[in-house]
Amino acid sequence: MNRFSYTRANDVSAALEAHRAPSAPFLAGGTNLVDLIKEGVARPERLVDIRRLPIAAIQPSADGGIEIGALATNSAVAYDERIQSRYPLLSKAILSGASAQIRNVATVGGNLLQRTRCHYFYDTATPCNKRRPGSGCGAMNGVNRIHAILGASEHCIAVHPSDMCVALAALDASVRVTGGEGERVVPFDAFHRLPGDAPHIDTNLRDDEIIVAVTLPAEGFADRYAYVKVRDRASFAFALVSVALALKLDGTRIEAVRCALGGVAHKPWRDRDAEAALRGKTLDATTVRDFASAMMRDARGLPGNAFKIELTARAIERAFEQASGISLAAREDDAS
Repeated sequence: MNRFSYTRANDVSAALEAHRAPSAPFLAGGTNLVDLIKEGVARPERLVDIRRLPIAAIQPSADGGIEIGALATNSAVAYDERIQSRYPLLSKAILSGASAQIRNVATVGGNLLQRTRCHYFYDTATPCNKRRPGSGCGAMNGVNRIHAILGASEHCIAVHPSDMCVALAALDASVRVTGGEGERVVPFDAFHRLPGDAPHIDTNLRDDEIIVAVTLPAEGFADRYAYVKVRDRASFAFALVSVALALKLDGTRIEAVRCALGGVAHKPWRDRDAEAALRGKTLDATTVRDFASAMMRDARGLPGNAFKIELTARAIERAFEQASGISLAAREDDAS
């Protein structure tokens, strides 16, 4: 049994001070950390309970967007009227993940920091570079159906499991953090890391920092959006592939597009060059298929997950149809 001490912090400075001790992770909703402790993957010496910190508010930001406190629960965010009306993509993504019971306690900050659901990461009898650096990657030549097709390395092919983070990436959110060197704002694209040769490091959050809030920009793409999640069952399952799409059209002319993929990489995946190439083009089947091909141009499959490449391309097409309200297949048939 792993014995650990417990500290409850009432303000951010006290939380950061307690967090300085070796192996002293923050405890909020606990929906991921407690599982890791039960499985023997995490073995903390101290838990720093931060549930009383005053960082749970959902409120307007100075630039006209919305700031979501790190301790706001997933349910509070998904059902907030301002989020539902201005950022429905985020609400839909959150409600597609986990169960209602988990969403009621899971926090925004915890969602950003959750670890992969890779089978080998959770099985302490198998090698895993993310759990024990230098031990190898059991998934590489093992059962890899759920694993990465983009941005992976020889050291790790795990994927980030969040639905919420895929939507936040598509919405160009930012993460406000504070720590020993003061406060800073991290663009969402730069918050999570690809595995490289250090897959045990999931994010660019420093050891002495804590997430304070996530900020959404003023533009929420409330009129045209889609969250497509492909999974093995319709309830309480992680995505094999997910697509968060935010779209702005003038008739059938594309003015702006943001597309983030989940279930395919170590972080929510965006390709800003592919997005930029769509601006000014007519939304039709050929345009969307070319975009999907561009998004998948660097994809690499393994025997167990190569099917994800085609699956992701099809999911992107479905997202464009849902966001635009245009049947691309029908338009292609009409053109022929």
